Amino acid sequence: MTWKLALHTGSLGAKPLEVALDVARETGWDAVELRYVDFTRQFEAGRSADEALALVRACGLPVAAMGVERGWFYAEGEARTRLLGIIGEVSRWADELGAPIVMSPCDPRPGDLDRAAASLREAGDIVAARGQTIALELNTSLVQFRTLRQVRELLARAAHPNVGLLVDTYHIQRTVGGLTDYQDLAPGEIAYFQYSDVPAGPIEPPTDTFNRLPPGQGIVPFAEILPIVAAKGYTGYLSYEALHPAAFARDPYEVAAEALAASRALG
Repeated sequence: MTWKLALHTGSLGAKPLEVALDVARETGWDAVELRYVDFTRQFEAGRSADEALALVRACGLPVAAMGVERGWFYAEGEARTRLLGIIGEVSRWADELGAPIVMSPCDPRPGDLDRAAASLREAGDIVAARGQTIALELNTSLVQFRTLRQVRELLARAAHPNVGLLVDTYHIQRTVGGLTDYQDLAPGEIAYFQYSDVPAGPIEPPTDTFNRLPPGQGIVPFAEILPIVAAKGYTGYLSYEALHPAAFARDPYEVAAEALAASRALG
C-alpha cells in the first residue's frame, strides 16, 4: 500500500513553527505532527493560540497528531490539574485542525499501575468528547513503560476505547528488536505509528534517544514491519520522528527532503 507520511516537527530540532510548517509543505510531506512545545514557543514569542492555529491552517497540510506534556499518569494536586488541562487544550486545538490523534509519552517515573490506568480513563474521557484517541508512546529511557508489552498491559487495564497504542520503530528496535512485537499486535490495536531507523552497533549511553536516522540507514527491518502493520489494519499516517543533533544543525529543507525520499522508497 501507499502510506501517508507525516513530518514530526521534532525532526527539525527547535525550528519555529512557521519554519517547520513551510519545510513540510515545500518538501512534499502529506501532513505534519505537531508538539505542545511548538505552541508554547509561539506563546513565548508573543503570539496567541489562535494565531498559532492560523499559521497551521495557512500551511494547508493536514495535522496527523498533536502532542501533550508528559507526567500526567501520576501527577497530583495543581500539577495534575495543569497537565490534564493541557490535554483538554490540545484536544481543542486538534479538533480545530482536524487531527484525530493526541499523542502522549508515558510518564518518566514509575508508579502504581492501577492509578495510571485511572488517569488513562480520565484522559480518554477528555479526548472522547471530540472523537479523538490519545496514543501512548513507550520510551527506551523509561523503566515502567520501556517496552511495548508494558504499555499494552497498562492499556488493557485502563480498557478505554479512546486510549490507544503508539508504535514507534526506534523504541521497539532499541528494546526487543525483531518482528515479534509487531506480529503479536491485535488487528486494530495500533492507534498511531512513528518511525525512524536505528544505527548498527552499540549506542552510548543506553538511554540515548537522539541518534535516529532516516529509514534505510540503519537496522530496522522496515520491509518486514510495514506489511505486518498493514495486515493489522492500520491505515493512518506514518510519522517521521528522527531526533539527531547532526540533522538539527543542517539545512531543514535538505533534511526533510532526504527523509521523505528515503521514506517513499519503503513503498
